[in-house]
Amino acid sequence: MTNQATLVIIKPDGLKKSLTGNILSRLSETKLKIIGAKIVSVSEKLAQQHYRHLKDKPFYPELIKYITGRLHGENRVMALIYYGKDAIAKVRQISGATNPEEADPVSVRGAYGRILTTGLYENVVHASSDPSEAEREIKLWFNPDEIVSDLYPVKQTSLKNYRKKVWK
Repeated sequence: MTNQATLVIIKPDGLKKSLTGNILSRLSETKLKIIGAKIVSVSEKLAQQHYRHLKDKPFYPELIKYITGRLHGENRVMALIYYGKDAIAKVRQISGATNPEEADPVSVRGAYGRILTTGLYENVVHASSDPSEAEREIKLWFNPDEIVSDLYPVKQTSLKNYRKKVWK
């Protein structure tokens, strides 16, 4: 297969439980390059856009609470872009099945995930499912300037009255 990019999100429970280092170590086994990384405070709008394909599921409201940190009192996630040969398959294999009970015990979700009494999968990480979802998700979570490689076509634009925080 060819080189591809994939989005990985270490979810609020992963950060709250200090699992970031363990998860990054496991993902390093893929030998993929990290070409984008940041800590994000997830807004309701971003959460809804990310999980739009699950909007009609009964667990959707709980999922939004989960990714925005309202379940853990910790509204931050780590978003990463991994790039390389078979990136999506490699990351999904290390991540394990979405359902932590079905995930290989040595996978990230098998080792650190759990199912809440509500039935919500608290599975510690998100991993893009296919190339089109990876592109949609990467464009949702990252601006082109936050990625060290040119993944997708970009255009230059001028913005009037653009406000930006800068250091004092």
